[in-house]
Amino acid sequence: MSKYWNPLSRALMAAIFLVSGLGKLADFHQMTAMGASAGLPFPTVSIALAAVVELAGGLTLLLGWQIRWASLALFLYLIPTTLLFHAANLSNPAQAQMQLVEVLKNLAIMGGLLRFYAEASPSISKNAEQSSGQVADRRDRWDDVA
Repeated sequence: MSKYWNPLSRALMAAIFLVSGLGKLADFHQMTAMGASAGLPFPTVSIALAAVVELAGGLTLLLGWQIRWASLALFLYLIPTTLLFHAANLSNPAQAQMQLVEVLKNLAIMGGLLRFYAEASPSISKNAEQSSGQVADRRDRWDDVA
């Protein structure tokens, strides 16, 4: 069953990064101006890097290649993005509700990215295999006793 769920969950997660990255490229000048008004250092370079991170991370998740590193990069990318663009505007009464939604959305995405990271981690996979083997060994021993 996970044969279908894992690629589907990665595709759904990748969609938000791919759409966002393409949006940054399509409206590059507007995004740069918005970044500058938010106090983003070197807004042209920062927005270009953000688009690259989103597109590269989204594509790697979608294709299932280097999932561990892509999810870690996207997770780390979301920390300053959330703080600088969303959490910083929570005190603005006109934007507070929408910005809270954006912060919570990013936290949920970060949780999913951590899950991808953990599942793709060699040590986690090895531990899972060992513990499932131990369970099978215990069952075999129980069968011998019974």
